[in-house]
Amino acid sequence: MVAARVGELRLGARFCGPPASANGDACGAVAELLGDGVEVTLRRPPPLGRPLRLRVGDGGAVVHDGDELVAEARPATVGLALPATASPAEARAAAGRYPLFQGHPFPTCFTCGPDRAAGDGLRIFPGPLPGGDLWAAPWTPAPSVADQDGLVEFAVVWAALDCPGGFAAGVGDTMMVLDRMAARVLARPRADRAYCLVAWRTGPAAGRKQPARSALLDAHGRVLAVARTLWVTIPTPEPAP
Repeated sequence: MVAARVGELRLGARFCGPPASANGDACGAVAELLGDGVEVTLRRPPPLGRPLRLRVGDGGAVVHDGDELVAEARPATVGLALPATASPAEARAAAGRYPLFQGHPFPTCFTCGPDRAAGDGLRIFPGPLPGGDLWAAPWTPAPSVADQDGLVEFAVVWAALDCPGGFAAGVGDTMMVLDRMAARVLARPRADRAYCLVAWRTGPAAGRKQPARSALLDAHGRVLAVARTLWVTIPTPEPAP
């Protein structure tokens, strides 16, 4: 029997998805505290700027905001198989087809928001590759998301893997948010070096939920990290009569 332990988790306002909540980086922050090899399910939008209670026990962890359950984590594995990769040139061309340079529902999203300045947000803009279901985007991490050794922070790697999977799932066509995420980080990328992200839909939708996967590749196509995500469609409000 493993004794439960309680800690604190605080998500900074910089790391928003929607304006008042976090997304993949919140999952990464939980995973960083627990160690790699977990799946995090978001039960409500993770709030920013205030302490959240993390309780770790047998078989996983839970995160609460006061009495409200925010997230649950459990052990998980993520396979390394990719259906295809993209070259740096293909990723740059795909970014030009990013569907939400205009009309983004969350334009200040830390990962894919076009309103975030270079060096502040990640500015990862996935676009579809011709002739298939693969999406790709280039990414050169800024020093502002790296530690003193120049390695990108663990939670930021999760954030980088987050939104590309969403676009492969259908974010560009309908409003969707992250429901669940598991990732495996083999090696953290370095700041100021060029990388590529690829993403693809996996399996059919189940009701409002659509699974996807994503991967982070170095300039030679080597896999540095992979993620498995589940996205949920937000119903569009009916117009007022």
